[in-house]
Amino acid sequence: MRILIIEDDIEAAAYLARGLKEAGHHCEHAADGDQGYTMASQSGYDVMIVDRMLPKRDGLSIIEQRRRESDETPVLILSALGEVDDRVTGLRAGGDDYLTKPYAFTELLARIEVMARRRNPGEVETVYRVADLELDRLSHSVKRAGDTILLQPREFRLLEYLMKNAGQVVTRTMLLENVWDYHFDPQTNVIDVHISRLRSKIDKGFEPALLQTVRGSGYSLRVPD
Repeated sequence: MRILIIEDDIEAAAYLARGLKEAGHHCEHAADGDQGYTMASQSGYDVMIVDRMLPKRDGLSIIEQRRRESDETPVLILSALGEVDDRVTGLRAGGDDYLTKPYAFTELLARIEVMARRRNPGEVETVYRVADLELDRLSHSVKRAGDTILLQPREFRLLEYLMKNAGQVVTRTMLLENVWDYHFDPQTNVIDVHISRLRSKIDKGFEPALLQTVRGSGYSLRVPD
């Protein structure tokens, strides 16, 4: 997805953009309200993430103006203002969703994916395939080259997330948040242990090896070049 972030906190915007790029999205950033409105007006985005309190022009006025101009781009309002009245005001101004700071990146990612899916509805993918490896989310089964592979629940979640993001680099932070529901680094080798177990089950005895370690970055499930 092509995402516009309108956020005056440079560090917060950089953190958000980095996480979204790691998840495979293209991000552009506006550091104040005027720049945000201009960028929102000139380019088509799949989703906009808008802070409420911005210099030069506040976030809600940007959303209200774009709605008056018939812009239906889904908007996630991101704000430290989290009272019920604040959220209601934001939604009535034209926001599609409202998330209060501080937030969990996993939740933000899920929310923008839902907003984009509502705008462009399609079939929900239930079977993932990479080469001869197949994962069926409904039957909770995994096969490679027709052979059934038995996985523990955590291994299944790990493989499901890797296959959902096949071909992309998945970082340790993404795995901790999405597979283990940790929003901090527990400083253990839990990921390494599970990756090793998963690799022995889906790659041992098969060609080519699909689960790749990307040194210094994370892991990727893909057919080797």
